[in-house]
Order: sequence, then C-alpha cells, then structure tokens
Amino acid sequence: MAVPNCLALKKSNCKNCYKCIRHCPVKSIRFSGNQAHIIGNECILCGHCFVVCPQNAKEIVDGTEKVRVLLQSGEKVVVSLAPSFIANYDGVGIDSMRKALKKLGFYDAEETAIGATIVKTEYERLLHEESRDIVISSCCHSVNLLIQKYFPKELEFLADVLSPMQAHCNDIKQRIPGAKTVFIGPCVAKKDEAEHYEGIVDAVLTFEELTNWLKSENIELDREIIPEDNSRARFFPTTGGILKTMTKNEPGYSYMAIDGVENCIAALRDIEDGKIHKCFIEMSACSGSCVGGPVMEKYHRSPVKDYMAVAGFAGKKDFEVNQPDNTALRKNFEYIEKKAAMPTESEIMNILRQMGKFKPSQELNCGSCGYDTCREKAIAIYQGKAEISMCLPFLKDKAESFSDTIVRNTPNGIIVLNDMLEVQQINKAALDIMNLRSPSDILGDQVVRILDPKVFIDVQKSGMGVYNERVYLAEYKRYVEQTIVPDRDSHMLICLMSDVTEEENEREKKEAISRQTVEVADKVVDKQMRIVQEIASLLGETAAETKIALSKLKESIADE
Repeated sequence: MAVPNCLALKKSNCKNCYKCIRHCPVKSIRFSGNQAHIIGNECILCGHCFVVCPQNAKEIVDGTEKVRVLLQSGEKVVVSLAPSFIANYDGVGIDSMRKALKKLGFYDAEETAIGATIVKTEYERLLHEESRDIVISSCCHSVNLLIQKYFPKELEFLADVLSPMQAHCNDIKQRIPGAKTVFIGPCVAKKDEAEHYEGIVDAVLTFEELTNWLKSENIELDREIIPEDNSRARFFPTTGGILKTMTKNEPGYSYMAIDGVENCIAALRDIEDGKIHKCFIEMSACSGSCVGGPVMEKYHRSPVKDYMAVAGFAGKKDFEVNQPDNTALRKNFEYIEKKAAMPTESEIMNILRQMGKFKPSQELNCGSCGYDTCREKAIAIYQGKAEISMCLPFLKDKAESFSDTIVRNTPNGIIVLNDMLEVQQINKAALDIMNLRSPSDILGDQVVRILDPKVFIDVQKSGMGVYNERVYLAEYKRYVEQTIVPDRDSHMLICLMSDVTEEENEREKKEAISRQTVEVADKVVDKQMRIVQEIASLLGETAAETKIALSKLKESIADE
C-alpha cells in the first residue's frame, strides 16, 4: 500500500518549523534540506499535519477533476454523502444537498449512514454468532492503517468488515446497475481507502472540495431540514456514535468508544499486553470522531455545536436496508511493513554525542524537535527522518558558544545596552579599557557610570549609527575608535571599541619628533645664514681695501 497519494507538500511554503512532526502521532514525517516529507509506508493519513501547518504547506490532492470526468462519461454517478455533512453545512438537510448535487450533474445523492446501518448490523452478528474476544471497529481507515503498520498483532481483533462508505457504495451499485460512486466527507484517509480497495468507490471528495465546486458554479444550498425517524445511523460520525446504534446486549461484553490517535495507541498497547478481553471497541482517529475530521477541523471546528447538529438530525430507528450476506461484507487487512531499520545502542550513543548529549542529564527531552525524547530523535536521525540541526537547545548552545567565543576573544571592546541605556553585556576587552575587574561591576547599571551617554542618546534618538569615531576617554587616559549601531529588532545599542591609545601615543611621538626636527632645521638654517652674512661682510671689506691699494699703486706708477 503506497501512502499517501492524497497528501502533497508545497515546498515553497514549508518554513522548517517542525510543527507537523510535533503533532504527528506516529512521527511519519522526515526532514531533508529543511523541508518536510511524508513517509508513505508509515503515514496513517490522520491529517494532523494538514490541520496544524501554519504555512499551509500540506495540501490534500484535489479530486474534483476526476469526478468531473466521471460526470462527463455519461454514467450514472451517485454520491455517498458522509453523515457529518449536517455539521459542516449548517442547517442544510439531505434533500437540499441532493438538490445541489444534482445541479452539478450527479444522478443522485444518498447518505453514507445507510451503509453505516449495514455495518453496525454486521458488528452485532460478529459478537452474537462468532463470540470473538475483542472486536475493534474498522470504520476509520486511519485506525485500520495504525493497526496494520504499528500493531500487527492486533489485526486479528480488527473487524474484517467493510467500512460504511464501502458498504453503501456496494449497495448503490447493486441497486443501480452500472452506477459510479463518489464519496464526499471530512476525511483524508478515505481517498486512500477508495484507491486501495478498487472497484467499490470510484472517487472521493472532501467537503472543502465540494464547497469550492459549488461556489464556482454559483450554487446556493437551501437551508432546510426534513426530519426522518428511520435514520439512527446518522450518529456514526460522533464519538460513541456506533455504540448508540447497536443493541449492546451480548452477555459478558463491554462496549467502549475511544477517539484520538494517542488514546487509540494507548488502548492497543493494553490489548497487546493482554489487559483487555471480551470487549467491543469503537475507535476513531479524530478527536470527536468524524465531525472532528481534518477538513472540518481546520475550517469548521466546533465540537459541541457539531455534535448537537448530528444528534438533532439523527432519528430513533434504523434505516430500512437490504442486509447483504456476511461474506459480501468481508474485508481483508494485511500487515504493512515499515522499512526503517533500528540502530544499535552504540549508534544511538554516537548520534547523541553529535547532538551534544554526552550524559543523561544533557538529554532534556524537551520535545521541541517533535520527538518525545532525545533517544527517539537519535533513532530518527539514524533512520534518515530527522537532522541534528532540528535540536533547538543544541542549536542555541552552539550559537551561544560560537558567539561567546568570538565576543570573549576579540581584541575589540563590546558593550551592549538596552533601550534604558543599561549595560546588558560587556566583554573582557571593554573591561580592560575601562579598568573594570568583572562584568558584575557594571551589568544592569546605566552606561553613564562608565561613559559619556550623549553619543548613545543621539544614536538612540536618530536611529543612525556612528562609525569609526575617535574619542579620548580622559577618565581612563585612553584613546578609542568607537562604532555605535542600533539594533531595531531587539531595541539594543551595540558599541564596538578599538583601543588606539598606543597608536595615538605613537602618532604624538612622531609629531613631537617632527616638530623638534623642524625646530633644529630652522636653527641650522638661521645659523648658516648668519655665517654667510658674516662671510659676505668680510669679503666686502677686503675687496674694498684691495681696490684702494691697487688704485694707489696704479697712480704711483703713472706718476713715474
């Protein structure tokens, strides 16, 4: 049995929130590439993932087109309408539904409750004539899949009887030769049941698909309910509804109704442990039974109101039916093998260590990944159903460890302030800059205790960061280059400081040396100029004296 062809995943919508796996009662969802995938041979088609998905990433495969093709074939197509319709369509009876469905092109429409009457009569026969120890109702296909896949030892207790949908569709085909049948109800699993047991139900629609079809054809449903006393089986879609239609008079037998997959699993475990005997158990996968079905639950969930609608619609007597021979109602349930292998203890421990779980105290079993325990999660990882990254505490610790390592070892000072300008985090480099001994000296206090708050107030008001601003912290005799940025999402201010005191001191030293060099150069130049001037002066005097002496010598020679 390949499952599920009736559930599809819209990958673009899947946001890796793990809500589907948290709510999946049998954990039949695996994650790969941050996307959820339904595991066919493990899924019981309860529809929980469809109901709880906040992104509508799970969708039921629409069967409307298949039904349109049936209608176009010219065959007599008859609807088997699930009795929960009265809760889904407020104030609309079977006559109004039949009228609307005929407008869509259907030959006729009848209530599946007719088939329910046939089925409950067969259940009574099993208890009375065959004296079985335990009988579990087989109306709910999800419960059947649960037993077939997870409790194969209990298959002998599952009533080997057709579901009301199948019994009714067989009845329709016997009364109307050549007819095709379409079941309409609130259940995802019925699509799979119809597909697996071929030749009985030709197509299945959900109430949602029918509603959309009626809207597209502008067909309005008349609000009219005509009472009918012979309709007790209309109780079937409620918890205990099957029991309400049965005589329950077999001596020594107990009768009970269980709804919800978790409760069904608990009951099946009790049966497996030999704790239950001589009992008829009505089991429904959905809480509240079929009126709590996945298509109804997502858009039309009102347990008390829905029950009252069904109770008010149901009569006190059975439908008048032609009860088939019990051999015509037989149904075979085979074991469906799950292929997932189990890891050894050492393999589980190895995976736990990869998840950061080195001792039992570190196994938080918080369930955030969707699995009840860390060991179950480790087994799922081994089976390829889960990823280590699905462990939120592991990711949190890893992220915090990574960020703490960076903050702790960076040479830059880091100060984080809240919107009250109170220090929320400070690293060692910042403590060293401000000569603080430990974070406790300042954590929770106003930043004004250690720094001028003006720049922080300006950034907070303007929403604009300050980048690479060089300031002198006179109190600490340090120069820092600071960047202050606002984090709008967390309403925090983050201050990054680089201690540039040595760099600033070195720059000042160089500037002082440069000034001294310039001064010395100026003095040397001044001195050299004075020397030049003195030499020039001496040369001038000597030249004048020489000129006078030569002139006199010239005159003396001329006189001679």
